[in-house]
Amino acid sequence: MPTVPLLTSCYAPRVLWRGTRERGAVPPVGARSAWPRTASARPLATRLYLPAFSVVAAAIVVLALGWWIGFGGADPALAVSDLRLVLAGPLSIAFLAVFAVAERVRPAQRRPLIARGHRQDLLFTVFNLAVVLPFTAVLGLAFSTVVIRAMPWLVLPASSTVPRWLATALVVVAMDACNWLAHLANHRNDVLYRFHELHHSQEDMNVLTVFRTHPLIHVSYLIAMIPAIVLLANGTLTTTILVLYAAMVAFAHSNTNLGFGPLERIFVSPNFHRIHHKLDGPQDVNLGFTLTIWDQLAGLAVFPTAETIRTDTGLPGRPLAVEQAGDRPRHLRVFAAQLAGPFRPVAPAPAAVAD
Repeated sequence: MPTVPLLTSCYAPRVLWRGTRERGAVPPVGARSAWPRTASARPLATRLYLPAFSVVAAAIVVLALGWWIGFGGADPALAVSDLRLVLAGPLSIAFLAVFAVAERVRPAQRRPLIARGHRQDLLFTVFNLAVVLPFTAVLGLAFSTVVIRAMPWLVLPASSTVPRWLATALVVVAMDACNWLAHLANHRNDVLYRFHELHHSQEDMNVLTVFRTHPLIHVSYLIAMIPAIVLLANGTLTTTILVLYAAMVAFAHSNTNLGFGPLERIFVSPNFHRIHHKLDGPQDVNLGFTLTIWDQLAGLAVFPTAETIRTDTGLPGRPLAVEQAGDRPRHLRVFAAQLAGPFRPVAPAPAAVAD
């Protein structure tokens, strides 16, 4: 799930290309047959995708600086507790239960009650609540501490002329815009896409797919905290607002045949967002989290039709391990491979033999 303070036709060739050449290890100068046969003898760059470690380094730097500063005097345990309330509190669970029922009553695609993809997403949900949630909470706290300490002028002073409700609304809208920008970067930047493609690997879309994310993807979404930092003295995001925002993002991923009619020109519906996960089309469209206006302004909005509502989802060519491949789902093995995916280059496709 994106960090909660929480992802054009000309791009289609790049989407199809990611699973082959872009993700392939680069051979040394000379013929491919010159590669060493044993994994231990290969150069490190042929066994690991080294640029992915830049994201690891960025997370370490933010956490280290936050710890060194002392998290601004805030309690990391309290930050974890607050985020857990947002993602797993009674209101959040109630929303997820309602959305799950809606998937059975009005599905976009008919699925078994518990499909393979549902089980895999449930595994990611548990992993998020147990491991990723504390990581993202402390990461967000460290980031806000570093930003405030390094750029105190960024925090606007309290204003008596701006109502608190208006400041809060501005934070939500600006946060959504920042999430859209980060989501766009995840599709346009090759390193970030390594971490983001896991989210797109789901072929059984459901309300828990929102949790199907790599832990390190949250580094790119830290910018969504900046609006809350800027207006910190004028408006704050309450737990209820954050729960509603997260619920809308989760609902957009549900296997529900539901559009919002004229309101779809403003809000993201499941039918609108499903196009973003479309198997046979460009995936850098319909990037909005809760508002469609950013996609419309950027010319990246594709509104639903009868043909797109029931479209298949997933990654072309399955460049990442998925539970739907094979006779058995092998959930734990696939789970480990999916988390390791950003760091492991895929072997290049065999060169075509000339006649």
